[in-house]
Amino acid sequence: MTRSELVKRLTDDNPDLPAATARCVVDAILSTMMDGLAEGRRIELRGFGAFWVKQIAPREARNPKTGDTIQTTGTSAIRFRIGKRLHDRLNPRQERS
Repeated sequence: MTRSELVKRLTDDNPDLPAATARCVVDAILSTMMDGLAEGRRIELRGFGAFWVKQIAPREARNPKTGDTIQTTGTSAIRFRIGKRLHDRLNPRQERS
């Protein structure tokens, strides 16, 4: 789902909510989440999941074309762990016979 599809879904589900307001709300939520992650904070949305920043250490790697060893720089990566409610919704329990 794209940002514009999310805004459209919000306005469809809430007819009294103007599209401009829905767009501002979505932008504010995403901006706040990005700011928190940039500060290294963990973001948890109960039932949906949790986002956090993981630091990846520098390491030696090999250039596959030349075979030369190169040193990579450290970097940051976003990690996500699914929440129980979302997991259960994606993977419904099957009745055992």
